[in-house]
Amino acid sequence: MRATIHDCVWVTLPELNGTEGNIISLKENTELPFELKRVFYLYDIPGGEARGGHAHKACHQFMIAVSGSFDILLDDGINKSRVHLNDPKVGLHVPPGVWDAEENFSNDAICLVIASHTYLEADYIREYEDYLKYQDAQ
Repeated sequence: MRATIHDCVWVTLPELNGTEGNIISLKENTELPFELKRVFYLYDIPGGEARGGHAHKACHQFMIAVSGSFDILLDDGINKSRVHLNDPKVGLHVPPGVWDAEENFSNDAICLVIASHTYLEADYIREYEDYLKYQDAQ
């Protein structure tokens, strides 16, 4: 089944507020629509640099701007959209089959990525022309 940018879903995360600060706890199959296998984060991105610029065949990603802000460019081979992440209480689920690239990082940006798979190079589609061929085959 071919994924589209319309399959990308905003998720408002459950927050516990207290006088000592706030906390967000994530649970797979509750807030995350997949089993968590890997967590990583991007930070100290130099001005003007972009990250991502690929699609996954099987891996789901859930991205949160835990600090600062950045844009995510979403592309399904037909439709394109730009979304802005700047709230640590809101994340974006990007399913497999959607091309994404992150850019316009603020100086203090930290992009937390929660993934459904461990790193596997064979899961990545890194060239856009290869991605379009992959989408056409779906």
